[in-house]
Amino acid sequence: QVQLVEAGGGLVQAGASLRLSCAASTRTFTTATMAWFRQAPGKEREFIARINRSGSITHYADSVKGRFTISRDKAKGTVDLQMNTLKPEDTAVYYCAAGRTIYAGVAGMSTNDYDYWGQGTQVTVSS
Repeated sequence: QVQLVEAGGGLVQAGASLRLSCAASTRTFTTATMAWFRQAPGKEREFIARINRSGSITHYADSVKGRFTISRDKAKGTVDLQMNTLKPEDTAVYYCAAGRTIYAGVAGMSTNDYDYWGQGTQVTVSS
């Protein structure tokens, strides 16, 4: 069992930056892929970004490409999401996810692709 804990959400103005962090209880092969999703009120949970175990391969949703960066901090054992130039439409609960499968290309963008989830952290962007 992998436990995930997110941190770093908050309330910011449009154009600001936030950095989310996700700590996993294990660094073993069980977390082959880590990802961030978000869910706005009344909407389905949507894929934001994913990263492989080594941190060498990343993939982003078109809506955040160029503004968000996913990375692994091996010293801290976390997966971080740097969010720049935030927009009101980025307002959502952000979830960290971990999966046992290695994905390539456009795979690994469904909630069904991940086995473990954090409790979520709220990000609110005011206009």
